Amino acid sequence: MKYEVILNVLGGLLRFLGAIMILPLLVAIYYGDSIYPFLIAVVITGLTGILLSARYKSSEEWNTREGFAIVALGWLSAAIFGAIPFMLDGISPINAIFESMSGFTTTGATVLLNIEAHSRSILFWRSLTQWLGGMGIIMLFIAILPKLGVAGRQLFRAEAPGPTEDKIKPRIRETAKILWLVYFSISLLEVIALLLAGMSFYDALTHTFTTMACGGFSPYGLSVAAFNSPLIEGIITLFMFISGANFALHYRTLYTDRNSLVKDDEFKFYAGVTLIATSILTFSLWKDMGETVLTSFRYAVFQVVSIMTTTGFATVDFNFWTDSAKIVLLAVMFIGGCAGSTSGGIKVVRFLLLLKYSQRALFKSIHPRAVQPIKFNKKTVPDDVMQAIVSFVVIYFMIFAVSTGLLSLMGMDIVSSITASIATLGNIGPGFNLVGPMANFDVVPFVGKILLIGNMWVGRLEVFTVIVMLTPEFWKR
Repeated sequence: MKYEVILNVLGGLLRFLGAIMILPLLVAIYYGDSIYPFLIAVVITGLTGILLSARYKSSEEWNTREGFAIVALGWLSAAIFGAIPFMLDGISPINAIFESMSGFTTTGATVLLNIEAHSRSILFWRSLTQWLGGMGIIMLFIAILPKLGVAGRQLFRAEAPGPTEDKIKPRIRETAKILWLVYFSISLLEVIALLLAGMSFYDALTHTFTTMACGGFSPYGLSVAAFNSPLIEGIITLFMFISGANFALHYRTLYTDRNSLVKDDEFKFYAGVTLIATSILTFSLWKDMGETVLTSFRYAVFQVVSIMTTTGFATVDFNFWTDSAKIVLLAVMFIGGCAGSTSGGIKVVRFLLLLKYSQRALFKSIHPRAVQPIKFNKKTVPDDVMQAIVSFVVIYFMIFAVSTGLLSLMGMDIVSSITASIATLGNIGPGFNLVGPMANFDVVPFVGKILLIGNMWVGRLEVFTVIVMLTPEFWKR
């Protein structure tokens, strides 16, 4: 392991993060908030980055291990240093790191008891962390830092969500640039749409940050329900759905093939699951909750898209829904959005390929000599990809089960334990009961918060990037 390389790049990342913190500092100046939380954070973060880069200079070539270490430690460092403004605002260190990790990993689980009591600049930073984490802070780092060159491929591979690497251009830096350009352009469209719907510029910007990132932080304790506007809900629903799809497909749809989305197997499955879940939930709310069909559809489509894309916005407290309605939301919690999107979860493509894998197993039990390759987008899926998917799902559910068990041992009820675990591991945000959409994670015990911080970190980096660092072989020179 080349520690000098890792520390040098982490120094550059912290310098970059310190520069970004100037944005909420300017917001604080504009609104007359205290500038000290961000002024001190800029100095500490930037100075730490400068010292690391100056102390550990290295021009050695990277390998996969360095890439994994830089990405995993880079996200952890971003969460820790990103927590400084929260701590200086009076939030306890563990809660500040929880909130920061929840932001950068686009989880949206909050420990803030009274969100509106915090300054606009702090809430702006809270939303901005999600927008940065949505497409990936490492991905942005690759896009703007020319000296990474070929080494950026190792970072891209370690951070990119999904079972396969989806490059748009041969050079990783060009791919990162394009993905961030598409991300920024769609974000701009949402800001304009929300402004036209009657939102203030501040609200439009902060909600765009967290919608495009599939994050779910809102400057209001009632989340999107604070606006009570079907039009605003419709706009946010549309952009959540867009953000839950593969951004490489958005680029291809705009510039190479207009039918890229509709021809993609994963997107069709994603749209189909969303439609079916929305239909079932609409029927359940209409039949069991006594809502009108239109009101039932309004609540159903928003919550299904919000939970499946792991955004976590809420327009209603679904803690009070029937068990049958909750089961629909629980089911889509485990699925998540598409690979290459800003959403979390296991990812649609993995579920789709596992279904095909199971179908093949059943077929071969009847026809043992038959050769039936698994196809995805008319291409054969290699066996090593399928093995990686099976391994991922097994480890994912093991972490989920252990996390649930530990939370229940800390005194949390089983429903809260289950949904807190999947909500953080899947980067979803709200769960049920104690951690419902109108509640918060402050009720979780101190050790439980550390556990859930780990869940968010592991879940955002697709499990393997973090888990592999726990093996002794990883750290050997």
